[in-house]
Amino acid sequence: MRASPGQLAGLAPLAGLSHDRLVELAEVAVLERAPRGSDPLRLRQAAQSLFLLQGELLLVYQGGGTLVVVGGSEETRHALNRQKRVVRSKAITDVELLLVEDEVLDILTTWDQVAAGGDDASPMAQAVRSDARLLSGAFSLNALRSGAFAQLPAAHIDELLRRFERVRAARGEMVVREGDEGDYYYVIESGRFKVERLVGGARVVLAELTSGDAFGEEALVSEAKRNASVTALGEGQLLRLRRQDFDGLLRQPLLRSLPFGKAAEKVRRGALWLDVRYPSEYQFDKLPGAINVPLAEVRNMFGMLDHAREYVTYCQSGRRSAAAAFLLAQRGFGVWVLAGGLKAGPEGG
Repeated sequence: MRASPGQLAGLAPLAGLSHDRLVELAEVAVLERAPRGSDPLRLRQAAQSLFLLQGELLLVYQGGGTLVVVGGSEETRHALNRQKRVVRSKAITDVELLLVEDEVLDILTTWDQVAAGGDDASPMAQAVRSDARLLSGAFSLNALRSGAFAQLPAAHIDELLRRFERVRAARGEMVVREGDEGDYYYVIESGRFKVERLVGGARVVLAELTSGDAFGEEALVSEAKRNASVTALGEGQLLRLRRQDFDGLLRQPLLRSLPFGKAAEKVRRGALWLDVRYPSEYQFDKLPGAINVPLAEVRNMFGMLDHAREYVTYCQSGRRSAAAAFLLAQRGFGVWVLAGGLKAGPEGG
């Protein structure tokens, strides 16, 4: 069963969230019913917050003491398991509970409160709290959980919102041109865009991007020329970040590097080497157990790589592997870069 935005709005941690945010949260929150006489809090996950919506419930606390709570009362506006430690419960009547992942609560409340910003809130911050296009795309719950912003330090959120620019893209406009210098990082607010590359004189479409997707990071991270063009398929709206702001606010927080010795130890403990060079390079001096995922193919591998595994990317110099690691980190993968690449050798660690 799913909760309704109205049910969520009455809970203390969520009272400040916009209606659109509550609609998002209602999609991932869980409603459960438990019969009279049962212990509905037994064996609950520690990473979930539990709220009583309806019915009466007896709570038994660690160290002694009991309390009867009634759905809809002031006590039940707060999570039952985030006050005193509950060791046992008993449903006095049939009860209805709402379960929300703590991570989701933390993400939404952090972004909402930082975006609130008081009297000096930036236009972008105000939009993040109220603009349905942003809430369903670039700054959707899914994007904040597993996208480019998922691992952003909270201290950087306000500054990021101040430095993003909103720009329009006309139908057919080439936003990024292959061979140009990298200048901006882009996140799609709305619209559809195609990514294409010149191969043998012909343009080959590599991917189609839509709301919430990002592009332009490869040239910025690897300090190389743009390796593909991105064109608007229709009218669109983009958020863009200058290179220097990208480096300080996103690139550094998301990229983690390891010298060879520590990287090899991580692999011995279960991580996987990702060789992001061309197959012709990989076949001659690949590291033991490495799999080959050329940088150009990384986006196509998101659905095939295991989020439960950790990865260490490498190339010859560290440039391509840094770009690959950033792409993977944006999607929530646990990933490190081999510092200096293969040319650094074992001496680097």
